[in-house]
Amino acid sequence: MILLLDVMDTLVYDPFRTEAPAFFGISFEEVLALKDPHTWVRFETGEYDERTFAELYFRDRRPVDVVGFKAALSSGYRLLAGIEDLLSELVAAGVTLHALSNYSPWYQLIEDRLHLSRFVPWTFVSCKTGVRKPDPEAYLGPARALGVSPGECLFVDDRPGNCAAAEAVGMPAHTFKDAQTLRQDLLARGLLAT
Repeated sequence: MILLLDVMDTLVYDPFRTEAPAFFGISFEEVLALKDPHTWVRFETGEYDERTFAELYFRDRRPVDVVGFKAALSSGYRLLAGIEDLLSELVAAGVTLHALSNYSPWYQLIEDRLHLSRFVPWTFVSCKTGVRKPDPEAYLGPARALGVSPGECLFVDDRPGNCAAAEAVGMPAHTFKDAQTLRQDLLARGLLAT
């Protein structure tokens, strides 16, 4: 079975909730209220480049210091508790792993900081595939590319809606809570030995 892994809040802490408000000097609720609801999504699918993202991020089109914003987010990326050991165990067991993540080209910031690809290649990132979860093609496309049926993959994501969408196309899914719970599920599925 191939393991398809979400990245943010599944493998890596998402610093947006803490670092973005601190960087912009406003509350998290204010960031959500002021940002354009479509800009990040279009950045994640590759429709917008970084310059366009910066120009359109806020509804009122206030300027965004992209270099500073990237540095702020980058400083907050860290592997979640227990994830490094679990990924090491999976690699040692010969389990095939791929990232299946909604993210912008800034996934490279995560890679630069954490070297996640030593465990999980960034194979199916939305900025490269042009498709975001929970679109059915976000799951079907990777299965096709890997030459397997959706049922031969296990998708792991912290968002129940993304997991439900995977299951709707015949791909088993695990809703991530923590590394220990995921490890228990992988043991039950025979992907890891005790």
